[in-house]
Amino acid sequence: MNEDQEDRIEAEEGSSGDEAPKARRVRYEGLPLVVIAGRPNVGKSTLYNRLLHKRRAITDPTPGVTRDPIEAECLLRFSGHRFRLMDTGGFKLDREGLDGLVVEKSLASLERADLVIFLVDAREVTPEDEEFASLLRRWTDKVLLVVNKADSPERDDLAWGHLRWGFPAAPGGEHMIFVSAEHGRNIDDLEEALIARLDFSKVVEVDLERAPIRLAILGKPNTGKSTLLNRLLGEDKSIVSEIAGTTRDPVEGRFNFKGRDFRVLDTAGIRRKSKVRDAVEYYSVTRAIKSVDDCDVVIHMIDAREGLTDQDKKIAAFAADQGRGVVFVLNKWDEMPDVKNSFEAARDKLRYFFGQMAWAPVLPLSARDGMGVDKLMNTIVTVFAQLTKEIDTSSLMRAVEGWIETTPPPVGPSTRWKLRYATQTLVNPQRFTFFVTKPEAVAEAYQSFLRNRIREDLGLDKVVVILELKASRQGWNERAESRRSAGGPTRRAPKAEDSAVAKPVTAKGGKATVGAAPSTGKRPAKPAPEGPAEKRAAAKKKEEARLGDIPRAKPRKAPKRAPASSRVKPAAAKKANKPDNRRKAVKAAKNSAFRKASK
Repeated sequence: MNEDQEDRIEAEEGSSGDEAPKARRVRYEGLPLVVIAGRPNVGKSTLYNRLLHKRRAITDPTPGVTRDPIEAECLLRFSGHRFRLMDTGGFKLDREGLDGLVVEKSLASLERADLVIFLVDAREVTPEDEEFASLLRRWTDKVLLVVNKADSPERDDLAWGHLRWGFPAAPGGEHMIFVSAEHGRNIDDLEEALIARLDFSKVVEVDLERAPIRLAILGKPNTGKSTLLNRLLGEDKSIVSEIAGTTRDPVEGRFNFKGRDFRVLDTAGIRRKSKVRDAVEYYSVTRAIKSVDDCDVVIHMIDAREGLTDQDKKIAAFAADQGRGVVFVLNKWDEMPDVKNSFEAARDKLRYFFGQMAWAPVLPLSARDGMGVDKLMNTIVTVFAQLTKEIDTSSLMRAVEGWIETTPPPVGPSTRWKLRYATQTLVNPQRFTFFVTKPEAVAEAYQSFLRNRIREDLGLDKVVVILELKASRQGWNERAESRRSAGGPTRRAPKAEDSAVAKPVTAKGGKATVGAAPSTGKRPAKPAPEGPAEKRAAAKKKEEARLGDIPRAKPRKAPKRAPASSRVKPAAAKKANKPDNRRKAVKAAKNSAFRKASK
């Protein structure tokens, strides 16, 4: 959760010592406000982070990094006191660009402050310090002079010139408090001075029945995010300008809509990574991305005149991967031409080019005029209700079995699987776990089919659904790995009673006979499969046992081959088989027979 005015979870003491403490959600109201003010580059943001014990504000050697006043709830750990702490932009005499708006916001925050920490640099006094000190004289009673960058006691002697402003002394009698915000020197003295100067009598605890809905406004630069924040809060909390990149630090606010509490974060515009070269912009974008982890629903602002871009797709896909609800808002719709069905056409175009997030609602909006704000808030409430909806396991099982029976998965040698169990394992985000026989066999297309059916049939059509597949049982390799990691054998070691060293003796017919070992109740192991050679040897042995002592005839000897001289040479045989040679041989044979007959 974000640190700014977050809802505290505390424990009530049970009625008896055996009972577990009951958690209750508490919000603190009436907290005193402490504002850190001064000229640029005196360490206001560093001191702000030091008191919060978190890196909440962007710090950089470049003067004028902080623009919007950022506010957070501060807890003094040793005393347990709470107050609101605000970091403001630096006071400048020479103003250009946004400097005028920054100084105006800083001076406005001094009006409602209960205590002002006037932060100066121990090394020098500038004309801006003199001018700002004169402005603070009308709030002299609530000014605490703090000298920063006093890294060592030797530097304390350089800052006594600040006493000429005549601000009241600290409760301990000191007119100034020397601190080093970067190294933490004398921070405990500053905390004691804050406790002594603040009135905590108006702080009350308010029990909350339910947590507020956390919103984050994301988008590209200059899409109207700060304008929407001011519209929701009903006050000018963020600086609004036509200059892209005005917002740097996340600005938080709270409001109530139809009896429901909301907490909203305005973030810096997110440009493409290749265009981010400034260190300050890099830190701004990093904090904007981290705000997704601290929200329930993301309001994705899109300039209706420009339409959906690749950067918008990346931002929305990142929020969906984190399981957050996403609402696409086409801002500046009042500047679009008034054509019939123009919004329907823009919505269909967005869903066509970004089909994987067709479930996200798309709404028109004019943050400047307030057109569409009520519809946006009603949609956010609906999306949050779906994010936190719980599905009964029995109902889910019946639904999934019906889907698989109606549309069975493709069957093949490598795609055959069975469903064993399905359950909802998490809400906000919605996560479902299916236990199947072979998770790797479930095709991605069929997983998309199951996700779509969950959205349509279970009332989750406006949120992302995360589907996780797990094996219904461990494979042999996983079991062996788990045994090996536990330090045990991968196979069961043989027990003493399993070895047949001495077989027990049993009585049979009055005579002692050696019997088999008692059964252990386990199936005997199957013998190893025999190969072809083993099968032939076993058959020969069986045949010999069957014949016994019967005399067998000696095997016939193979006829002796004719001598090589009498063999027909291959070449001669080939020559004799020719047609002409065969005719000559037949004629010669006839002549020989005729001569024998004539004799």
